[in-house]
Amino acid sequence: MLAQTSPQLGKAVGVLKELSADEQTRMLFEARENERRDWASRMGGARRDGRKDVALKLLKRNRPITEIMEDTGLTHEEIEALMTSVE
Repeated sequence: MLAQTSPQLGKAVGVLKELSADEQTRMLFEARENERRDWASRMGGARRDGRKDVALKLLKRNRPITEIMEDTGLTHEEIEALMTSVE
């Protein structure tokens, strides 16, 4: 219905239908999309690991947990779990 109100959307819907009808193109798209999701997941994990490294350094400097939470975005529970590796 939206495609009927805008010529650009109608064209995009037509291209999408054409691409999804071609099995090889669809498989390439799915492979790219899976790789994009994997990459995003790896980057998210790396960011979280980096924040945990920073939290560990702050814990070793005896910084307050509230300050560590603000600086890293980690939860109180995550920081408490890290505290066992500092002691």
